[in-house]
Amino acid sequence: MSTLPADAAAAAPTGERPWGLACLLLALAGAFFFSSYGFANWLASQRAQVPTVYFGWERGIPFLPWTIIPYWSIDLLYGISFFLWQTRAALVTHVRRLVLAQLVSVACFVAFPLRFSFERPQAEGLPGRLFALLGGFDLPFNQAPSLHISLLVILWVAYAAHLRGGWRWLLHGWFALIGVSVLTTWQHHLIDVPTGALVGWLCVYLFPMRLPEVAAGLPDARTRQLSRRYAVGAVVALLCAVLAVALSVTLAFLLLWAALALACIARIYALAAPAWFLKNADGTMARAARWVLAPYLLGAFLNSRWWTRRAPQASRIADGVWVGRFPTGAELRALGADAVVDLSAELPRAASGPGLAYRCVPVLDLTVPTARQLEQAVAQLDAWHAQGRRILVSCALGYSRSALVAAAWMARRQGLRDAPAALAALRAHRPAVVLGREHAAALQAWLDQYPTAEAADGR
Repeated sequence: MSTLPADAAAAAPTGERPWGLACLLLALAGAFFFSSYGFANWLASQRAQVPTVYFGWERGIPFLPWTIIPYWSIDLLYGISFFLWQTRAALVTHVRRLVLAQLVSVACFVAFPLRFSFERPQAEGLPGRLFALLGGFDLPFNQAPSLHISLLVILWVAYAAHLRGGWRWLLHGWFALIGVSVLTTWQHHLIDVPTGALVGWLCVYLFPMRLPEVAAGLPDARTRQLSRRYAVGAVVALLCAVLAVALSVTLAFLLLWAALALACIARIYALAAPAWFLKNADGTMARAARWVLAPYLLGAFLNSRWWTRRAPQASRIADGVWVGRFPTGAELRALGADAVVDLSAELPRAASGPGLAYRCVPVLDLTVPTARQLEQAVAQLDAWHAQGRRILVSCALGYSRSALVAAAWMARRQGLRDAPAALAALRAHRPAVVLGREHAAALQAWLDQYPTAEAADGR
């Protein structure tokens, strides 16, 4: 498996580029862009009144005519991006991101059109000609979410996957300038920028170049129930966002972001697919997932700290092996651990450092690990213990998913074939674990499916 990020792996040379398909898709995407964007602009112009949303202090943002050049450059970068990809699959994924951004943005422009409210000063020279050209088809509508920013995010990800070293830093500088230019050319108000960025990251998240290879189960009554709960939470957050618009645009945006994150979590549980957290085996989470799911990820981390505030320390279950909550780097250093078996799907790795070994076997929160997930985690724990590493087995709280892995490992180490006996052995070291009948049944199924090993002492 490639150790490169997903988009970078897709950019790696593999053979002949799909030039013909890139030309065809560019022509189709370009036609769709101008027709749909123009339609939304025209539709807004037919309304008697189109509202505007901005902060009073935005009038202090300077008008910088020369920034129309980086503003326009996104059109060239958009066209070139179709010819970056080595494979048809990567090209199609990239185009899906662009098209989805267009669909979402145009739908928003039609459903709740906004207009830019400041009168732009006259510009001279080349900037003046570029502004005149822009004004030939771009009316002061199509504001939030900024399609310019949405496409910027998608293109930024695409180009970053193909550049290294100094060229990559140059790319970051130019793309940041493009992002600022939507404000300094007086094309957009501030609220258009974060909403546009959120749409862009959503498109990258929903169309990853590849999903991590993650062991998962099938949707069952438990995951469907949790999915419904998160879906209800998403609807409530969305309604609150609508009500909050009149009070605070910032609060409304944050609630909208939370609603989107909860909707994505509901989808993950409906599919029983921890892979959609985009968390890799080394515990890192894709940037798109971190942005889109940020409200949920923050809530999950704070929840782990709240429930373990009275007992934050890990429990030793054997020489060099502990069970505990999701660790920070400081907690690992205090423990003296140099390896982590992480069972949380929902928390991106928070610890790093030289010599730290990290293996994530992501399991959805409030669910029971499958036999395959147990075997993957126990096998890694066995291997590291044999190497003499000091290992923390963790999940969000350290009371359920990681506890079941610890019980399975102890059963294998001690040659136990009975789940209640294995759970009792674990509770002798960590009494606060929360393991019910479903966990006992899963452990027994694992014990029946996978043979126990001899104890580590050679017994």
